[in-house]
Amino acid sequence: MTAPTPETLLALFDRERREHSRPDGPGVRVEHTGDVVRQSGTADDWNGVVWSDPGLDPARADAVIAAQVAHYAALGHDAFEWKLYGHDRPAGLADRLLAAGFEAEERETLMVAPVGEVSTEVALPEGVRLRTVRDAADVELMVRVGERAFGTPQPHLRHQVLTRLAENPDDFVGVLAMAGEEPISSARMELYAGTGFAGLWGGGTVEEWRGKGVYRAMVAFRARIAAERGYRHLQVDAMETSRPILQRLGFLALTTTTPFVHRSH
Repeated sequence: MTAPTPETLLALFDRERREHSRPDGPGVRVEHTGDVVRQSGTADDWNGVVWSDPGLDPARADAVIAAQVAHYAALGHDAFEWKLYGHDRPAGLADRLLAAGFEAEERETLMVAPVGEVSTEVALPEGVRLRTVRDAADVELMVRVGERAFGTPQPHLRHQVLTRLAENPDDFVGVLAMAGEEPISSARMELYAGTGFAGLWGGGTVEEWRGKGVYRAMVAFRARIAAERGYRHLQVDAMETSRPILQRLGFLALTTTTPFVHRSH
């Protein structure tokens, strides 16, 4: 069987995960309105634009952007995100977002791998074990690791994971790496039913355990679960620190993705 090309994978991703996006949790809605697909929920959910029409032209772009700002302002949200990909049109869309008051956050790389091409062998440092997140106490361990690994508070993570465990447990996997009774790494996987894609998110390891293979083991652990459940592709928005590891594991870099965040002032 011929391996899919990056172009084929990107087209599949655009269609399945963006243009025909499904809600990523309970109580949120996805709307295809005009030239964009957007998700709206509570202030603790992820809110933002996931897709814009490839035919969007400069003449309409500013009005479309203004309509999204008005939509989320009417919901009373302090912030929302326009998730911009490197191949989105029109050219100069990033500049138009900046001119409309958005702020660009750190650019990442969209990476995708066929599930069958990713190793599912979990090799861990001595004394470290992995286990899935099962209850509220485990969620607090995830939050603790996230705050140590990324250096920022994680209130949205707490809300999202607790909600998934309570209402959509079949579409979510949380993972903890434990050294004895101390959490040293955490990650999650979102299973997008009906798309064939499983998303790997939030992989963070505390500083003293980095470079020891924990991140690689977390990827393999989730890849095994995705394969067992019949998913065909894994996706990651990779930071530069993760990209080389993922490339060695068989992930292909397809394009860049940059969060453009609009905050009310």
